[in-house]
Amino acid sequence: MYIKRILLVIVLGGLLVGGAFAYMVYNAFFVPNTKFNNPEAYLYIPSEASFKEVKDQLEPLLENLDTFESAAERKGYASNIKGGKYRIKKGMNNNELINSLRSGNIPVKVAFNNQETLQSLAGRISIQIEADSLSLLRAFEEVDFLRENGFDKDNALSLYIPNSYEFFWNTSAFDFRKRMLKEYDRFWNRERKKKADALGMSPKEVVALASIVHKESAKVDERPRVAGVYINRLKKGMLLQADPTVIYALKKASGNFDQVIKRVLYKDLELESPYNTYKYAGLPPGPITMPDISAVDAVLNAEKHDYYYFVANVKNFGYHMFAENLTQHNRNKKQYIRWINAQKINR
Repeated sequence: MYIKRILLVIVLGGLLVGGAFAYMVYNAFFVPNTKFNNPEAYLYIPSEASFKEVKDQLEPLLENLDTFESAAERKGYASNIKGGKYRIKKGMNNNELINSLRSGNIPVKVAFNNQETLQSLAGRISIQIEADSLSLLRAFEEVDFLRENGFDKDNALSLYIPNSYEFFWNTSAFDFRKRMLKEYDRFWNRERKKKADALGMSPKEVVALASIVHKESAKVDERPRVAGVYINRLKKGMLLQADPTVIYALKKASGNFDQVIKRVLYKDLELESPYNTYKYAGLPPGPITMPDISAVDAVLNAEKHDYYYFVANVKNFGYHMFAENLTQHNRNKKQYIRWINAQKINR
């Protein structure tokens, strides 16, 4: 009888201990543990983050950080942190939280366009992924990479096709560059290369011309006509005489690409720069901005016409007046000069 009581006590004690353990496990893994009100929250975990850094981000989002830490230790997550962007949903328990942080790295949208320099591109990308602007710029300017892929510092910007792309937030600078090279090769498919060949241009030269077209006209429907003007000039051996190239040369010479130059002065045309298409024949050494895809395709599908000149149309802002000869052009230009003087635009 005494032995039976002892056994009963042992069994009951075991049940109590087991129950307590089961409760602790249940509480650690399966009780909802979020305290934010929005449907979901996001964590951006650096590639080399410690478990403490993850906990610091989670602390304001969780009801009980201790139970999360206990569950993370048991599941091995605490010693196997993975960088990236992660979504956690309202009402998740610790088990779900850890599973999401372990394998739920979600992509981010990375968009860029119209950057004038590799520096500004690096800055634009750095606010969208983990890589900082300095590491990105180093990757963009790496001499060996540029040489191996047929680029140089002057035309390196043409490698980056402006668009919206999906990346993991923790993408490194070199992985970003590698992906952009693939996108460049994909963009320059057989059809586009064939059209470039027909113009007697390489893809990099097309982008250089497209950057001028992009700056000359914001109207997508007019860009093929503007492109046709410059192609006519190139074929005839004329100077391009594109004001945007002079503006770029002025900015490059000063090192200040943030300055706004609305008017090119006659003295600016004397600036010694390979980008000054009033002094140097042919295309500039590289793009003066990152042209839209529409500008690139405008060059590849340039309108065939006999225009060699154009000037802003003050009666239809955003568009231009085109001329086949200098007499017509000078007549059109007078209207523009009168208008710009009336606006008192001196620079």
